[in-house]
Amino acid sequence: MPRSLSKDFSPVQLQGIAEMFASLSDGSRLTILNSLRTSPAFVSEICLRTGLKQANVSKQLGILRRAGLVQSRRQGNQIKYSIREPMVFDLCGIVCRKLRRDARQRVVMLH
Repeated sequence: MPRSLSKDFSPVQLQGIAEMFASLSDGSRLTILNSLRTSPAFVSEICLRTGLKQANVSKQLGILRRAGLVQSRRQGNQIKYSIREPMVFDLCGIVCRKLRRDARQRVVMLH
């Protein structure tokens, strides 16, 4: 096992991990992250891309920004948001692969 994976996590590290996963535990936040995957956007554009309400998008972007997952940049009187930490898509990919494995195992069990 690689050294970085074989050591125990400290309580501080575990708290940080828990906070990161908590910020990814909401479907609206994941939808927003996915909408920013290809290009930065203003809140109004995110609303159009996702179908989410402006108040919800603004609230969720605040959570994502505090978690360090998105960044914001003022352009005139608007703020444009972009992905700050692309590793979130690696995490999503890992979860999707696990869900596909689980689904295949359920299908095998049914036959």
